[in-house]
Amino acid sequence: MARIDGRTFDSIRDTKITDEYLIHPDGSVLIEMGRTKVICTAFIEDKVPGFLRNTGKGWVTAEYDMLPGSTETRKIRGVKRGKQDGRSQEIQRLIGRSLRSVVDLEGFGERTIWMDCDVIQADGGTRTAAVTGSFIAMIKAFSKLKEKGLIEKIPVNSFVSAVSVGVVDEENLLDLCYEEDKNAKVDMNIVMTDKEEFIEIQGTGEEAPFSMGELMNLLDLGKKGCRDLFKIQKEILGKDISREIMEA
Repeated sequence: MARIDGRTFDSIRDTKITDEYLIHPDGSVLIEMGRTKVICTAFIEDKVPGFLRNTGKGWVTAEYDMLPGSTETRKIRGVKRGKQDGRSQEIQRLIGRSLRSVVDLEGFGERTIWMDCDVIQADGGTRTAAVTGSFIAMIKAFSKLKEKGLIEKIPVNSFVSAVSVGVVDEENLLDLCYEEDKNAKVDMNIVMTDKEEFIEIQGTGEEAPFSMGELMNLLDLGKKGCRDLFKIQKEILGKDISREIMEA
């Protein structure tokens, strides 16, 4: 099938990660995947949640939201509704646990790394872009701690990226834009490490159940997409930092 933007079935969208996008956070990137754009920032706080006090462990947590102008119709801010919507809560939990899965929580003391992901333009795949971009921002924050002599090494043992896959018009597609996502028979989000370990698989048969064979084909397609994203992440972080993570 001909895709909306002319890509092949197994190609991710044009992806650009702008490092040090903001001046105030300890780490920040703008990640652009096609027309989807997400700002990911990391702030270091010298304290931890109550359940971790006096344990010597740190914490990584995330918040996610979509700005009013990110969608075709104005997105109402959570503060105006009086509470955050369930989708945003689900996504920020995904981001937090995806990052924590590769972090040594004892490796940076009793500190919290706050990840904030703000979608400024949505065209599908905002949660996966947020995971991929947040990883870079988090590593930048850890690098600052190391530069200050507060930690000996970056306490991360693998790269993390995420991508969507799906079945549209009976064809398996990688990295769905919004138009493809809304017409998908099967919709799936995959979070992986660069050691080809799965962190999370979120898959739904939107119109009908899917078989084990279909699942395995989608997982293989997702692995290919994550590999492409790892290459981009490693280019942004540079050889020294990338080698330190890969050798951890």
